[in-house]
Amino acid sequence: MNEIYLTRRAALTAGILAAAGLSSRAALAQQYPNRPIKWLVGYAAGGGTDVLARLLGEAMSPGLSQQIVIENRPGAATNLAADAAARAEPDGYTVFTAGIETLVYNPALYKKLAFDPVRDFRPVGLTARFHLVLTVKRDSPATSARDLIERAKAAPGQINYGSPGLGSPHHLAMERLMREAGIKFTHVPYRGMAPVITDMMGGVVEAAIVDYAAGGSVLRSGDLKPLAVCSARRLEALPDVPTVQEALGLPGFEAYAWQGVVVPARTPDAIVARLAEALTAALANEPLQTRMREIGLEPLTGGPKEFQSLIEADRGVWEPLIRNLGITLE
Repeated sequence: MNEIYLTRRAALTAGILAAAGLSSRAALAQQYPNRPIKWLVGYAAGGGTDVLARLLGEAMSPGLSQQIVIENRPGAATNLAADAAARAEPDGYTVFTAGIETLVYNPALYKKLAFDPVRDFRPVGLTARFHLVLTVKRDSPATSARDLIERAKAAPGQINYGSPGLGSPHHLAMERLMREAGIKFTHVPYRGMAPVITDMMGGVVEAAIVDYAAGGSVLRSGDLKPLAVCSARRLEALPDVPTVQEALGLPGFEAYAWQGVVVPARTPDAIVARLAEALTAALANEPLQTRMREIGLEPLTGGPKEFQSLIEADRGVWEPLIRNLGITLE
C-alpha cells in the first residue's frame, strides 16, 4: 500500500510540477519580449544576409518594443551560427537567419552535423529571395558568359572563382553551372560575400556568383562585370544582362538563395506567433519593400506553414542534385 501511495504521490507531484512549468512558460510568453533579442547571422557583416537582417531587425523593433541586436557568426556554411541557434534557450530571445544552405543543402552536403535542421529549428516566417549573378572582375578578358565558358574549356581549372563559403547558394549554383556547361573552375571559399567582392575588385579572383543584394552597386557601376543572371527572367535592375538560360542555352537552369527566420524548436507557440506577427508587419511595410527591391531582394511572404512547405519542396530538388554532383563536405 505504501508503494502504491508513493507512486500516486509521485505522479501527482510530477503533474503539479508539469502544470506549473506550463503555467510559467505561458506567463513568460505573455510578457515577451522584455529585453533585447539577439539575431544570429551566419555570414560576415556587409553581405546580403547581414543587410537583410539589419533592415528587418530595425523594422521589427518598434512592434516588439525591444531592440534587435545582430550578431555575425560566419563560417562553415552557416553551421557555426546554426549550431549556436539550435543550442540557445527556446525563449524567443535568439532568432536565426536560416536559408536554403542551412535547411536544404547542408543536410545533403555534410556527413555529420552538430545540429538537426529538422528536429532543432522551428520556422517563424519567410523573408526574401536573393537573385544570383554570374560575374567577373572588371579587367577580365571575358565579355560574355559564353566567353568565360570557352576560356574555361580551353584551360580547365585555370580560372578561379570565389564564394561566400562552402555549401553556400553561390557555391552550389556555380558547381551546378560547371557541371551543366562541362567546365572546371578552381574554387576559393571565403567567409562572406563582402570579402569576395573586395578581392574581385582587387583582381585576386576572376569570377563569382554574386548576389545582387550584396553586389548591386558594383555591378551597376561597372566595377564588376555581370555576365548572366541565374533567375528564370532578366532582372529589372540589369535589363541588358541575359539569363544563364539565354546566354548559355542551358534549359531549366535556375538558382536562387532564399531565407527565413527560425527559432529553437521548443520555443512556445505564443512566442513564435508574436515573432511571426512582427515579421509579417515589417514585410508589409511599403518603404521596406521598396528598399529591399532597390538592393536586389525579392520580398517573400509566408508564415511557419508556408516556410515549411518551401523547405520540403526544395529538398526534393536539391538533395538529389547534390548527390549527383558528388559534393561532400566534412
